[in-house]
Amino acid sequence: MTISKTGLGFIALGAATLAALSVAGAAQAAGPAGDAGRGKTVFARCAACHDLNTGAIRMGPSFKGVIGRKAGTFANFSYSAGMKNKGVVWGADTLDQFLTAPMKYVPGTRMAFPGLSNAQDRADVIAYLKVAAK
Repeated sequence: MTISKTGLGFIALGAATLAALSVAGAAQAAGPAGDAGRGKTVFARCAACHDLNTGAIRMGPSFKGVIGRKAGTFANFSYSAGMKNKGVVWGADTLDQFLTAPMKYVPGTRMAFPGLSNAQDRADVIAYLKVAAK
């Protein structure tokens, strides 16, 4: 069986199209890119209850060092059993899931905030936390 040059061209074009769609799909699955500047504005909703980087405890725990920290472990904060037992480390994916619907992601959490339904808002807040909550 021989394939003509035209047939090879169609095969190459098909392979290139599949590769492009795979890359686009992976980028979409990863969610939108975050904008830390915009995230600072969105974070203003969180600041009433959460300190960003001094370590102060307000109604909620401080976010100082939150990226890479195990859930429910900030010193001297009284976490719910659900949060203490969640067993996750806060990173982009886990924060995105939590910020989407906190009470669904951590049943029993005392955080009354309903969540951020907008994926871009979540990505922006997470980008901001990565640079500001050190």
